[in-house]
Amino acid sequence: MNIVSIIEHKKNHQSLTKEEIQFFIQGYVAGDIPDYQISALLMAIRLNGMTPEETFALTDAMIQSGDVVDLSSIEGFKVDKHSTGGVGDKVTLVVTPILAALGVPVAKFSGRGLGITGGTLDKLESIKGLRVELEMDEFIANVQNANIAVAGQTANIVPADKKLYALRDVTGTVDSIPLIAASIMSKKIASGADGIVLDVKYGNGAFMKTEEEAQTLGQAMQEIGEAFNRKMKIHYSDMNNPLGRFIGNKLEVVEAIDVLAGNFEKTSKDLIDTCVDVATDMYNMATDNKPTAREEVLAVLENGQAKEKLFEMIRLQGGDVTDTVMNDVAYKVAVVADKAGVVQSIDAQQIGEVSVSLGAGRLTKESVLDFDAGIELVVKDGAEVAVGDTVAYLYANKEISAAIVEQALRAYNVQ
Repeated sequence: MNIVSIIEHKKNHQSLTKEEIQFFIQGYVAGDIPDYQISALLMAIRLNGMTPEETFALTDAMIQSGDVVDLSSIEGFKVDKHSTGGVGDKVTLVVTPILAALGVPVAKFSGRGLGITGGTLDKLESIKGLRVELEMDEFIANVQNANIAVAGQTANIVPADKKLYALRDVTGTVDSIPLIAASIMSKKIASGADGIVLDVKYGNGAFMKTEEEAQTLGQAMQEIGEAFNRKMKIHYSDMNNPLGRFIGNKLEVVEAIDVLAGNFEKTSKDLIDTCVDVATDMYNMATDNKPTAREEVLAVLENGQAKEKLFEMIRLQGGDVTDTVMNDVAYKVAVVADKAGVVQSIDAQQIGEVSVSLGAGRLTKESVLDFDAGIELVVKDGAEVAVGDTVAYLYANKEISAAIVEQALRAYNVQ
C-alpha cells in the first residue's frame, strides 16, 4: 500500500478501504507523507466525494490520531453542542449555562474565530482574567462542581484534523461535505459527550449557502454520530441575517448575558428563539424528552439562574464578572439610512466583513483582536426606517474609515 495508489483510487472514483484511510491519516500525522500528496488526495475527495462508509472510516482514523477525553467520572448524561458558525452567533454562551442551571453537565470544548465567523473562546477571553486553556483535571472538576466548563481543546485531541484543516484552507478543499463532517464529528466524538446537538447554519453569512446543503451536511454528521452510539439532534438555522443585535467579542458577551437574565427587550427574537430551541433540544436529549423541557428552559432565563451559572463558570476560570459590560471605546460611528422604507434583510456576509475590518475578527491566525470592536444593529430586518435614521453603530479603538461605514450601510437592504 502506498499513497500514490490511494490517490489514484480516489481519482478514479473508487471507494477507499478502511485500511487505506488509516494509512494516509497515520502517515500524514507522522510526517511520512508530504503536504503535496495529501493535497492531491484532498482534491480528489473534494471532486469525487466519499461514501458514508468512507466518511465513517475517515472520522474514526482521525479520532485515533490523538487522545479521547474520558468524561466517565462526571455523573449524568453529558451533552455537547456545535455550531457550524455564523455572524453574531453567541448561542454557546447562552445554552451552556441554561443546561447547567437545569442540572445537566456540559463539558464544552470550543474554538476561536477566523474570518467573519466569531469564536466562543475569543468572546470568553474578552472578559478580564478568564482562562480558556484548562488542564483536564481542572476542566472535569469544574463540570463536577458547577455542571459547566467551556475551554479550548488540548493539543492532542484529533491532531489529524489540525493538519488537514490547515491544508484544506489553502488548497481550495474546505467545501467538501465528507471532509467537513469528519472534521466536526471527529472532534465532537473525541470530546467524550454522550449526546450532541448540532446547530447547522445556512445562508450568505454561513459556510453552507442553502438549506439543502445544510441538510446534506447535517444528515452526514448525524449518521456518523449514531454510528459511534451517540445521541444526535440536528437544528437548522438561517444565517442570511446576523444573529442578534450585536457582533463583536465583548458586545456578544453582554448580549448573551441580557438573554440569560431574561432582558429580552435588549436583544432580538431571532437570537432568543435559536437559543431556546437549541437548549430545549439539549435538555430533551438529556432527559428523554421531558414534557416540560421548553418551559423549564424559559424559567431559568426568567429567574436569573442561567445568568448565575455563567458567572459561576467565569469565576471558576479566573474571570472578573464585573468585566461583563460594554467598555468605552475610542470611536463610535453611526450608520445612517440614506433612503426610506422597510429593512428587507441585512447581509450577514457584509456585516461580518465590517466586523473584521473594525478589529473584531481575524484575517490570519496571528491577527490581534480588539475585544471592544464590533457592531450594534439598531434596527433589524422588518423595521421601518426614514432617511437620516441611525440603523447601526460601529465601535472600535482605531479610527473608522468612511469606506467601512459605507460597507455597513450597503449591508442594509431597504425597500
